[in-house]
Amino acid sequence: MPAPVNVIVGKEGLLIDRARLAIIAAVRRAAATPGDPDGRSVPITDLRGGDVTTTELVELLSPSLFGEDRIVVLTDCDAAGKEPADLIVQAAADPAPGITLILQHSGEGRQKKMVAALRKTGAQLFEAHAMKRSALPSFVRGEFQAHRLRVSQDVIDALLDSVGSDLRELATAVSQLVSDTGGNVTVDAVRTYYGRTAEVSGFEVAELALTGRGPEALALARRAMQIGVPHVLLASALSGMVGDVARLHAARGVSNRDAGTYGMPPWKLEKTHRLASRWSTPAIAHAAQIIAELDAGVKGWAADPEYAVEKAVVDIAALARGSHRR
Repeated sequence: MPAPVNVIVGKEGLLIDRARLAIIAAVRRAAATPGDPDGRSVPITDLRGGDVTTTELVELLSPSLFGEDRIVVLTDCDAAGKEPADLIVQAAADPAPGITLILQHSGEGRQKKMVAALRKTGAQLFEAHAMKRSALPSFVRGEFQAHRLRVSQDVIDALLDSVGSDLRELATAVSQLVSDTGGNVTVDAVRTYYGRTAEVSGFEVAELALTGRGPEALALARRAMQIGVPHVLLASALSGMVGDVARLHAARGVSNRDAGTYGMPPWKLEKTHRLASRWSTPAIAHAAQIIAELDAGVKGWAADPEYAVEKAVVDIAALARGSHRR
């Protein structure tokens, strides 16, 4: 049986929905009877915290005559007025029999302190905060594992490159890939279904260029500029990745413990170190010169900053293809 009071904190839609549905399913399982094996007779009332009145809350949160099971969902509690917010906290401290409260709070807003007050009542808290990019590979891996499937890191990287960072879209993509491929999920399968890329970012352009995939890097750079990615951001991404490669070039080995030293999440550190090991010292020096010229170009020295970006992408990709450490 779930806790009588459940607080979902955060703004990540998929995590909010999953937590809410899991709580509702648990309540219904506990309320199941031979005549209602799915517990579907348990009523659910869903109201927005910012709209609900004190009168409505009193009626909703008061005990019923026979203490029947019911679920009350209050969304956007961070937008509730002072009186409704106080009443919600009071109800959480002493919930009426039969009521399961599900309270959704962004963790921000005018009722930010409400979360701490609810925590003190002993309510069950569920975290639903937006994920940092460094946590996305673990999320994708977990989605595949939920389908009883293990995939390579290359597949995870390809999916993130192709689908982007939206959790709901990533979860849907994993389900579709597992279903449509019969569990044989490969990088080629990801590219076939989702192509490249939902979120055209400077990082992706830079990664393609520094791994020597010139035509792909150029096509993606052009696409990025077409949809409005500023030239200076693309230049910054190229500069950042060349700098990362230069820093890791001489490192004989790195581990997760070095992530803080280099200012990268572990997955990116490992990936960048592998990339750096394929570059020669002269090639890195030449790439740094290209970046210096690009930086000047996008800041007004070049007549055509778009051409400056394209030339830098092509030149760096050519360097990458010809570079090797002896």
